[in-house]
Amino acid sequence: MGDARRPPAVPIPSLDKADKNELLRALEASVGSSFSLEPLRPVPKPLIIVISGPSGVGKDAVIKRLREVRDSLHFVVTATSRPMRPGEVDGRDYYFVTKEEFLSMVEKDELLEYALVYGDYKGVPKQQIREYMAKGYDIVLRVDIQGAETLRRVLGQSAVFIFLVAESELALVQRLIGRKTETKESLLVRIATAREEVRHINKFDYVVVNEEGQLENAVKLVESIIDAEKAKVKQKAAVI
Repeated sequence: MGDARRPPAVPIPSLDKADKNELLRALEASVGSSFSLEPLRPVPKPLIIVISGPSGVGKDAVIKRLREVRDSLHFVVTATSRPMRPGEVDGRDYYFVTKEEFLSMVEKDELLEYALVYGDYKGVPKQQIREYMAKGYDIVLRVDIQGAETLRRVLGQSAVFIFLVAESELALVQRLIGRKTETKESLLVRIATAREEVRHINKFDYVVVNEEGQLENAVKLVESIIDAEKAKVKQKAAVI
Protein backbone atom coordinates (compact mmCIF):
# COMPACT_ATOMS: atom_id res chain seq x y z
CA MET A 1 0.00 0.00 0.00
CA GLY A 2 1.53 3.32 -1.09
CA ASP A 3 2.28 6.31 1.12
CA ALA A 4 -0.67 8.72 0.66
CA ARG A 5 1.04 11.53 2.52
CA ARG A 6 1.88 14.73 0.67
CA PRO A 7 5.48 15.19 -0.38
CA PRO A 8 7.37 17.70 1.77
CA ALA A 9 7.01 21.30 0.64
CA VAL A 10 9.99 22.72 -1.20
CA PRO A 11 10.86 26.16 0.19
CA ILE A 12 11.07 29.01 -2.30
CA PRO A 13 14.66 30.22 -2.52
CA SER A 14 15.46 33.75 -1.37
CA LEU A 15 14.34 36.24 -4.01
CA ASP A 16 15.35 39.78 -4.77
CA LYS A 17 12.72 42.49 -5.30
CA ALA A 18 12.52 41.98 -9.07
CA ASP A 19 12.06 38.23 -8.68
CA LYS A 20 9.39 38.73 -6.02
CA ASN A 21 7.47 41.07 -8.32
CA GLU A 22 7.75 38.58 -11.17
CA LEU A 23 6.48 35.77 -8.93
CA LEU A 24 3.62 37.95 -7.74
CA ARG A 25 2.56 38.67 -11.32
CA ALA A 26 2.74 34.96 -12.14
CA LEU A 27 0.56 34.09 -9.13
CA GLU A 28 -1.98 36.74 -10.17
CA ALA A 29 -2.04 35.31 -13.68
CA SER A 30 -2.66 31.84 -12.23
CA VAL A 31 -5.61 32.92 -10.08
CA GLY A 32 -6.99 35.14 -12.84
CA SER A 33 -7.06 38.44 -10.96
CA SER A 34 -4.88 40.98 -9.18
CA PHE A 35 -4.50 40.73 -5.42
CA SER A 36 -6.57 43.45 -3.75
CA LEU A 37 -5.13 46.17 -1.52
CA GLU A 38 -8.49 46.54 0.23
CA PRO A 39 -8.31 45.76 3.98
CA LEU A 40 -9.49 42.24 4.82
CA ARG A 41 -11.05 43.66 7.97
CA PRO A 42 -13.74 46.30 7.44
CA VAL A 43 -13.00 49.72 8.92
CA PRO A 44 -14.58 49.70 12.42
CA LYS A 45 -17.71 51.82 12.72
CA PRO A 46 -17.80 54.67 15.25
CA LEU A 47 -19.05 53.51 18.64
CA ILE A 48 -21.29 55.22 21.15
CA ILE A 49 -19.96 54.49 24.65
CA VAL A 50 -22.26 55.31 27.56
CA ILE A 51 -20.48 55.70 30.91
CA SER A 52 -22.69 55.84 33.98
CA GLY A 53 -22.70 55.08 37.69
CA PRO A 54 -23.65 56.58 41.06
CA SER A 55 -22.45 60.02 42.19
CA GLY A 56 -18.96 59.91 43.64
CA VAL A 57 -17.56 56.94 41.69
CA GLY A 58 -15.18 59.13 39.69
CA LYS A 59 -16.87 59.36 36.29
CA ASP A 60 -15.31 62.77 35.66
CA ALA A 61 -11.82 61.55 36.64
CA VAL A 62 -12.03 58.54 34.32
CA ILE A 63 -13.26 60.68 31.43
CA LYS A 64 -10.59 63.33 32.05
CA ARG A 65 -7.88 60.68 31.81
CA LEU A 66 -9.46 59.11 28.72
CA ARG A 67 -9.28 62.53 27.05
CA GLU A 68 -5.54 62.55 27.68
CA VAL A 69 -4.72 59.06 26.41
CA ARG A 70 -7.11 58.49 23.50
CA ASP A 71 -7.45 60.96 20.61
CA SER A 72 -10.14 59.09 18.70
CA LEU A 73 -12.89 59.83 21.25
CA HIS A 74 -15.30 62.74 21.35
CA PHE A 75 -16.73 63.47 24.77
CA VAL A 76 -20.21 64.90 24.43
CA VAL A 77 -20.80 68.02 26.48
CA THR A 78 -24.12 67.71 28.30
CA ALA A 79 -26.55 70.59 28.54
CA THR A 80 -27.78 71.39 32.06
CA SER A 81 -29.96 73.93 33.78
CA ARG A 82 -28.10 73.72 37.11
CA PRO A 83 -25.85 76.59 38.23
CA MET A 84 -22.17 76.50 37.39
CA ARG A 85 -19.90 75.27 40.20
CA PRO A 86 -16.53 76.83 41.06
CA GLY A 87 -13.88 75.77 38.55
CA GLU A 88 -16.34 74.67 35.88
CA VAL A 89 -16.20 76.14 32.37
CA ASP A 90 -19.21 76.59 30.10
CA GLY A 91 -18.82 74.47 26.97
CA ARG A 92 -16.17 72.26 28.53
CA ASP A 93 -17.83 70.73 31.59
CA TYR A 94 -21.44 71.42 30.58
CA TYR A 95 -23.45 73.77 28.43
CA PHE A 96 -25.11 75.86 31.11
CA VAL A 97 -28.55 77.09 30.06
CA THR A 98 -31.64 78.41 31.78
CA LYS A 99 -34.60 76.12 32.41
CA GLU A 100 -36.52 78.03 29.75
CA GLU A 101 -33.74 77.47 27.20
CA PHE A 102 -33.54 73.79 28.11
CA LEU A 103 -37.28 73.25 27.70
CA SER A 104 -37.06 74.97 24.32
CA MET A 105 -34.43 72.38 23.27
CA VAL A 106 -36.81 69.62 24.38
CA GLU A 107 -39.66 71.11 22.35
CA LYS A 108 -37.47 71.27 19.23
CA ASP A 109 -36.40 67.58 19.65
CA GLU A 110 -32.74 68.61 19.88
CA LEU A 111 -31.87 66.18 22.69
CA LEU A 112 -31.12 62.46 22.48
CA GLU A 113 -32.26 62.07 26.10
CA TYR A 114 -32.95 64.34 29.04
CA ALA A 115 -33.99 64.05 32.67
CA LEU A 116 -34.78 66.06 35.76
CA VAL A 117 -32.03 65.29 38.30
CA TYR A 118 -32.03 66.76 41.82
CA GLY A 119 -34.29 69.56 40.60
CA ASP A 120 -32.25 70.46 37.51
CA TYR A 121 -32.44 69.34 33.88
CA LYS A 122 -29.66 67.48 32.05
CA GLY A 123 -29.70 66.38 28.42
CA VAL A 124 -27.58 65.13 25.51
CA PRO A 125 -27.55 67.26 22.32
CA LYS A 126 -28.06 65.22 19.11
CA GLN A 127 -26.26 67.45 16.61
CA GLN A 128 -22.94 67.22 18.43
CA ILE A 129 -23.03 63.41 18.18
CA ARG A 130 -23.92 63.41 14.48
CA GLU A 131 -21.10 65.79 13.57
CA TYR A 132 -18.36 63.82 15.30
CA MET A 133 -19.56 60.37 14.22
CA ALA A 134 -19.44 61.64 10.63
CA LYS A 135 -15.76 62.48 11.24
CA GLY A 136 -15.08 58.91 12.46
CA TYR A 137 -14.88 59.63 16.17
CA ASP A 138 -16.17 57.28 18.85
CA ILE A 139 -18.66 59.06 21.08
CA VAL A 140 -18.51 59.02 24.89
CA LEU A 141 -21.62 59.96 26.83
CA ARG A 142 -21.40 60.58 30.57
CA VAL A 143 -24.90 60.25 32.02
CA ASP A 144 -26.60 59.36 35.29
CA ILE A 145 -28.43 56.07 35.74
CA GLN A 146 -31.75 57.58 34.69
CA GLY A 147 -30.15 58.90 31.52
CA ALA A 148 -28.55 55.53 30.80
CA GLU A 149 -31.96 53.84 31.03
CA THR A 150 -33.40 56.32 28.55
CA LEU A 151 -30.45 55.81 26.18
CA ARG A 152 -30.90 52.04 26.37
CA ARG A 153 -34.49 52.50 25.21
CA VAL A 154 -33.42 54.90 22.45
CA LEU A 155 -30.26 53.12 21.26
CA GLY A 156 -31.03 49.51 22.21
CA GLN A 157 -28.06 47.22 21.58
CA SER A 158 -26.33 49.67 19.24
CA ALA A 159 -24.30 51.37 22.02
CA VAL A 160 -21.84 50.11 24.65
CA PHE A 161 -23.01 50.64 28.24
CA ILE A 162 -20.34 50.77 30.99
CA PHE A 163 -21.25 50.92 34.70
CA LEU A 164 -18.61 52.60 36.86
CA VAL A 165 -18.52 51.70 40.56
CA ALA A 166 -16.40 52.31 43.64
CA GLU A 167 -14.78 49.35 45.39
CA SER A 168 -17.31 49.47 48.23
CA GLU A 169 -20.23 51.48 49.56
CA LEU A 170 -18.03 52.90 52.33
CA ALA A 171 -15.48 54.11 49.76
CA LEU A 172 -18.28 55.76 47.80
CA VAL A 173 -19.61 57.63 50.85
CA GLN A 174 -16.10 58.75 51.81
CA ARG A 175 -15.61 60.20 48.32
CA LEU A 176 -18.90 62.08 48.54
CA ILE A 177 -17.85 63.53 51.90
CA GLY A 178 -14.45 64.44 50.47
CA ARG A 179 -16.00 66.57 47.72
CA LYS A 180 -17.16 69.05 50.40
CA THR A 181 -19.96 70.24 48.12
CA GLU A 182 -22.87 68.61 49.94
CA THR A 183 -24.81 69.23 53.13
CA LYS A 184 -25.62 66.31 55.42
CA GLU A 185 -29.18 66.27 54.05
CA SER A 186 -28.06 66.23 50.42
CA LEU A 187 -25.51 63.52 51.22
CA LEU A 188 -28.27 61.33 52.63
CA VAL A 189 -30.27 61.83 49.43
CA ARG A 190 -27.27 60.89 47.25
CA ILE A 191 -26.47 57.82 49.37
CA ALA A 192 -30.06 56.58 49.16
CA THR A 193 -30.03 57.24 45.41
CA ALA A 194 -26.69 55.44 44.96
CA ARG A 195 -27.99 52.34 46.77
CA GLU A 196 -30.92 52.22 44.39
CA GLU A 197 -28.74 52.89 41.33
CA VAL A 198 -26.34 50.01 42.05
CA ARG A 199 -29.28 47.65 41.63
CA HIS A 200 -29.34 48.56 37.93
CA ILE A 201 -25.89 47.11 37.27
CA ASN A 202 -27.28 44.07 35.40
CA LYS A 203 -28.74 46.34 32.73
CA PHE A 204 -25.23 47.32 31.58
CA ASP A 205 -22.80 45.51 29.26
CA TYR A 206 -19.70 46.00 31.40
CA VAL A 207 -18.78 46.99 34.97
CA VAL A 208 -15.54 48.84 35.79
CA VAL A 209 -14.35 49.29 39.38
CA ASN A 210 -12.65 52.66 39.89
CA GLU A 211 -10.76 51.86 43.08
CA GLU A 212 -9.25 54.69 45.14
CA GLY A 213 -5.74 55.43 43.84
CA GLN A 214 -6.12 53.03 40.89
CA LEU A 215 -7.46 55.38 38.23
CA GLU A 216 -5.07 54.09 35.54
CA ASN A 217 -6.40 50.55 35.95
CA ALA A 218 -9.98 51.74 35.46
CA VAL A 219 -9.06 53.79 32.39
CA LYS A 220 -7.10 50.90 30.82
CA LEU A 221 -10.07 48.59 31.33
CA VAL A 222 -12.39 51.08 29.60
CA GLU A 223 -9.91 51.28 26.71
CA SER A 224 -9.79 47.48 26.51
CA ILE A 225 -13.58 47.36 26.32
CA ILE A 226 -13.56 49.84 23.42
CA ASP A 227 -10.83 47.87 21.59
CA ALA A 228 -12.68 44.59 22.09
CA GLU A 229 -15.92 46.06 20.75
CA LYS A 230 -14.10 47.33 17.66
CA ALA A 231 -12.61 43.88 17.06
CA LYS A 232 -16.01 42.16 16.98
CA VAL A 233 -17.09 40.56 13.72
CA LYS A 234 -20.62 41.93 14.15
CA GLN A 235 -20.14 45.57 14.99
CA LYS A 236 -22.56 47.89 16.71
CA ALA A 237 -23.90 50.63 14.44
CA ALA A 238 -25.79 53.45 16.13
CA VAL A 239 -27.88 55.86 14.07
CA ILE A 240 -28.80 59.20 15.66
